[in-house]
Amino acid sequence: MELEPLLPVDDARAPMPAGPLHWLRCGALEVALAPEAGGRIAQLKYQGVEWLVGPEDGWPATIAWGCYPMVPWAGRIRRGRFNFDGKACSLPINFEEHAIHGVGFSRPWRTERLEPDAATLSLALPENEYWPFGGVATQVIELTPDSVRLQLEVQAGAHAMPVVLGWHPWFRKPERLEFAPDAMYPRDEEGIAVCPPGVPTPGPWDDCFVARGDVVLERGGQRLALRSDADHWVVYDGAEHATCVEPQTGPPDGFNLKPNRLEPGQRVSLTLDMSFA
Repeated sequence: MELEPLLPVDDARAPMPAGPLHWLRCGALEVALAPEAGGRIAQLKYQGVEWLVGPEDGWPATIAWGCYPMVPWAGRIRRGRFNFDGKACSLPINFEEHAIHGVGFSRPWRTERLEPDAATLSLALPENEYWPFGGVATQVIELTPDSVRLQLEVQAGAHAMPVVLGWHPWFRKPERLEFAPDAMYPRDEEGIAVCPPGVPTPGPWDDCFVARGDVVLERGGQRLALRSDADHWVVYDGAEHATCVEPQTGPPDGFNLKPNRLEPGQRVSLTLDMSFA
């Protein structure tokens, strides 16, 4: 079944209401799911401390709150254009002059499983002007008393397709960020990553990095460690109220820079573990 977007596709900054929230709980950890708001986590709370910019914090734009999946691409696709299998493809422009963050963050996801401490959501990817290839995306959210594991998977349908997966958490401004990347993609005059990666430069950042190991945030007397099986991370810390730390399976504009191809029926996945101490 094809799902229509919840917002005008030409404006990722349009307001996105949270819709009904489903709270998952395990020990002192609480996670609010908003399936209708792009399948995102609306809030992440540990021992009463809220970690995410939430839907009531005064930043209502679809792109600017919670923690949402980026699927089937992450970051910007330059001017919405790329080539695949020798054909020129174009995606609708939805942020400035580019196509950003995929189609999942602005569409309702279906709740397949809902338990006190776990949930599974799914999204049938369109096969139209928003995304011509189809496919299915699945999220699994699982809690322990001090951690949450997010798993995102895409399976190609009847057609081969390009794919870059990511998570986009908007963390309330941390008091400290520990991050030691190995390399950093430079950005051109349009602010988009280009190859090859080079030596990281000091922040503030709105950049993509190659990195392995934990990324740690501290606020409210707590430490939150992020760990992923991806080796690409985008960090945006230029806002006064928030910092974004985004694991991705490839860089922004990945369909042009580092294409990752799925054959019909093939799957690709991404895992993000967020652990509190």
